[in-house]
Amino acid sequence: MTLRIESLSLRNFRNYEDAALNELGDITVLVGENAVGKTNLIEAIQLLTALTSFRHGTADQLIRHGEERSRVSMQATDGNRRLDIDLTLDGRTRKYRLNGKAKRPIDLKGVIPSVVFTPDDLDLVKGPNSGRRSSLDTLGAQVNKSYYTVRRDYEKVIRHKNRLLKEEADVALVEAINEMIVTVGAQLTIYRIALFERLLPHLTAKYQEISQGRDCLNAVYVPSWGKGAPEETVEPLTRDEAREALARALHERAEEERRRGRAVVGPHSDEIVFTLDGENASIYGSQGQQRSIVLSYKLAEAAVIEEIIEQKPVLLLDDVMSELDGRRRDALVTAMEGGSQTFITTANIDYFNEAMLNKSNVIHLPVV
Repeated sequence: MTLRIESLSLRNFRNYEDAALNELGDITVLVGENAVGKTNLIEAIQLLTALTSFRHGTADQLIRHGEERSRVSMQATDGNRRLDIDLTLDGRTRKYRLNGKAKRPIDLKGVIPSVVFTPDDLDLVKGPNSGRRSSLDTLGAQVNKSYYTVRRDYEKVIRHKNRLLKEEADVALVEAINEMIVTVGAQLTIYRIALFERLLPHLTAKYQEISQGRDCLNAVYVPSWGKGAPEETVEPLTRDEAREALARALHERAEEERRRGRAVVGPHSDEIVFTLDGENASIYGSQGQQRSIVLSYKLAEAAVIEEIIEQKPVLLLDDVMSELDGRRRDALVTAMEGGSQTFITTANIDYFNEAMLNKSNVIHLPVV
């Protein structure tokens, strides 16, 4: 059975000194003026579910100004079991507990998964590839604990390599790091391509529904060693094939990396390209088409989570209704009615019809 969040409490988190939301239902609409703290509530829930923040805030940034520590917690149940998950922020550290017992973030991955959709996500198509990679990795970390570990290890290795290149370190040191990049980077690429191939059918199907078949969406994942042919996706690779391709590219572009003083080969430079009827959507797609792609992508994320771990994710929708037209809002409402517990923030409750509001727990947030 799917776990449902029953209550949420915050202490010295962002702008909240002490706050609690209780008796949360399937759909919770958080209504309030701008800067009242609606987004902070969405962020708190994401930190307790996906164990990450779309704002990428450090621990000290999450703590209320003037305070030394912060705590956010939630209670969830599926009718048979009850889970208490809390996060304590102290200086630069984050400490999680499950039912009173200390847990590592990796231990909580996938317990209560979530998908977040914010106005910044509307730049997913036309924005930098880093946003698309990050979105895919956040999904991967929730459905595969090994994915989370490999990505974390790769980020550590690539930071070390960048320091060496910036300091113009000895070639032998860089080559030694490259061996680690080949091992960890190849595994991360394999995970990403496999996850992307699983996501793609849901993405294209959701887009067909939202666009009503007006155009055909496709997407490709292009590793940094395959940028000569961005119109073709790389087929799933064996570990040896990925290692060979990555090692070859590192060797061929070693001088370029030393000249530029940073790593240019590896999963941190991979690309995800969306196309509409064969044309690059970031260049030729209209704003409406691009927003349909983003909405489809988010709904596809939710479908993949449910498919892999057999649990509907929590949907966290932060002030996106104002950014979407009626047809796309209707698509979101349909998704919200599909069984996923949903938290949605808005400054204008008129975006919701009476039938929707009657099924929702509407909370009006006071000015803090």
